[in-house]
Amino acid sequence: MRKNAKEWLKQAKYDIETAEYLLKGERNSYAVFLCHLSIEKALKGVYQKRVGRIAPKTHNFIYMLRKSEIEPPQEYRKFLAKLNGASVITRYPENLEKVKKFYPLTVVKEIVHKSKQTLEWIESMY
Repeated sequence: MRKNAKEWLKQAKYDIETAEYLLKGERNSYAVFLCHLSIEKALKGVYQKRVGRIAPKTHNFIYMLRKSEIEPPQEYRKFLAKLNGASVITRYPENLEKVKKFYPLTVVKEIVHKSKQTLEWIESMY
């Protein structure tokens, strides 16, 4: 599917809103997954806007940042690296109970909050 940069951003915003909704229902691992998906889509939009090509099929933020020639500020870099690692564990959990313990409500609230801030930073590059 060919999306333009604005469509990527629109979907990224929708996904972060969905993460907030899931957080309220305490579906923590899914909230984290949607945070990851939101940032991924936003980065794909930036890639498309900056590079002028369809974004690569990857879930890796670090790769997307490098290919887009984006150097995030330190606070976002650390968070993106942390959230980047959440992709596999939330997408394909081996043990649901372990994932639930790994992402308690307090941790997920912080992830959602930081994801929203990071999404705003990414949007500033559009």
